[in-house]
Amino acid sequence: MNDDARWMGEALAEAERAFAEGEVPVGAVVVLENRVVGRGYNRTGKSGQPFEHAEVVALWDAVAGVGARALEQAVLYSTIEPCVMCIGAVLLAKVPRVVFGAREPRTGACESILAVPNEPRLLHRVAVLGGVEEERCRALMQRFFEARR
Repeated sequence: MNDDARWMGEALAEAERAFAEGEVPVGAVVVLENRVVGRGYNRTGKSGQPFEHAEVVALWDAVAGVGARALEQAVLYSTIEPCVMCIGAVLLAKVPRVVFGAREPRTGACESILAVPNEPRLLHRVAVLGGVEEERCRALMQRFFEARR
């Protein structure tokens, strides 16, 4: 198993936590120096806060633990392609790399709807890799929405 698959497994564990709480099952982790320094899963339903996406929660957790400057060497792993808000948070935190699982055809802002990280006028560059453990990530989302029908 490569490192990206390993860390995506950690993000999937966070997504499973969201699923268990009745939240849309998206999970994220921030990895720095071969260890998880931030974890998050969707909490928008429970909290009533539209900003508590997995990626933002994981970034907040990482900043609280290691400081914002450390994120300039980190990688964000998310089970689903980040939305505009989440990729904006990545840009502001200067995270250099994002790895995601399943593409999000309705709100994905890395390549599906928009390609924000490829915008040449932005000062910060973000390398993006999609499709890591894509089937597992997609299957969890499908299981969640099938259960709600």
